[in-house]
Amino acid sequence: MPFDRTLLPDPVTYFENQGLTLKGPRSAKWKTTTCNFHGGSDSMRVNVATGAWVCMSCGEKGGDVLAYEIKDGGREFVDAAKALGCWADDGRPQVLTKPTPLSPRLALSVMAFESTLAAVAAGNVANGVMLTDADRARLMVAANRINRLVEAFA
Repeated sequence: MPFDRTLLPDPVTYFENQGLTLKGPRSAKWKTTTCNFHGGSDSMRVNVATGAWVCMSCGEKGGDVLAYEIKDGGREFVDAAKALGCWADDGRPQVLTKPTPLSPRLALSVMAFESTLAAVAAGNVANGVMLTDADRARLMVAANRINRLVEAFA
């Protein structure tokens, strides 16, 4: 496996190298610093053991320094892991995957909306309500969107 979590940098060193000053008692597990995402002073908390971070003002959060590198640098997972030195090339050829049109979370959201629309239309038909041409056209759009997502993620 090319990603090696054990090679992630020490959280304190990483965040200080990002120009952040971690404040708080020496023994504190969570330290306070500025939030670069919204420019707030002393609103972000950093877990010095795990690297987890959360801004108490804007709500940005992540589970480790890799998540911060991805969010702050606007990088993809692999690029961020390489930048942090925790991407170990194992010599195997890289398997190219077909990019998906949406994130899995957004795809589920679209699927939920379109399937709800289809369920409402089916309920109307079951109760004897005739669908209009516009309703049938929109139902076909919903079916096509669901099929495209199935093809993309299958």
